[in-house]
Amino acid sequence: MAEILAIDGGGSKTILAMASRGGEIGTWLEGAGINPVDNADWRSNLAALFKAAGPDKARAELGVLALPSFGETEPVSVLQERTAAALLDCRHVLLNDVDAAHAGAFAGGSGVLILAGTGSMAWARDEEDRSIRVGGWGDAFGDEGSAYWIGREALACVSKALDGRLEASALTSRVFSCLGLDIRSPLDALLRWHIGLNHPRSEIAALAAVIDDLAEGGDAVATGLLDCAADHLALHVEAAWRRLRQPSRWSYAGGVFASRRILARLTERLGRQPEIPRLPPIGGALLRAARDLDWPVDEAWIERLGASIAERAVHARNGLN
Repeated sequence: MAEILAIDGGGSKTILAMASRGGEIGTWLEGAGINPVDNADWRSNLAALFKAAGPDKARAELGVLALPSFGETEPVSVLQERTAAALLDCRHVLLNDVDAAHAGAFAGGSGVLILAGTGSMAWARDEEDRSIRVGGWGDAFGDEGSAYWIGREALACVSKALDGRLEASALTSRVFSCLGLDIRSPLDALLRWHIGLNHPRSEIAALAAVIDDLAEGGDAVATGLLDCAADHLALHVEAAWRRLRQPSRWSYAGGVFASRRILARLTERLGRQPEIPRLPPIGGALLRAARDLDWPVDEAWIERLGASIAERAVHARNGLN
């Protein structure tokens, strides 16, 4: 039986999944990040996933690859196209990973999706199926509110605290502890750690979870960082609403929204409740593939796909795949 194949590529993790015509996940694999902006190994990481899929991928009738940075700069997009063609024998479609996240959140409908993972971006689609994007400018001068931004700002607070420019003793102690650094020699330890990073964006982004944990415990500096992140994300959505010329429904995706505080603050800023995502980004890519093949996709099919994805994701977290 023919299946569909999808890739959800990110800065920290990549998922390869295959689904049947009935909306059931068969193959589910997870691998390293494939963002070409900061990962020189992205092609080999993607190839490793396809190799791990083995003969399963031969059953794919269509592949939809949701890739970070696709469609943003021509040289990168061309290289991604060539890489996909070398790895897949079946017909395939490439799209930006945030486009796939939008398709999943709204099951292909209209609205504004704010994605905040390693980076950040809003993707909006109107009733006429026209798309716009806001943000996603990268870590040098964008990605506000992302996990990387939170981690970078936390490190800035640590440096100020070490200088005596800011009172942030709890944050400083927690960051040094989590990074395994010697606080008795803070300048040497922190700079050596930064110089030695293999993937700075994802490794700095990992600090966002530390900040969220501190905020849950009531730390004022960590709370302020998360509130500021949520405010930045709200600006993305509000800009999309202005460009659409009207407020519309909104939803969210990405690891940053594991933070209850950020989601609550963002909801308060926007003045309306979010739509709970119908499907995660990998589901959006699979939904796109199914519809491109004119499979009989209905509400029941979407529900089955979502339940199957959730089950396989839990198995993967528990090491059962």
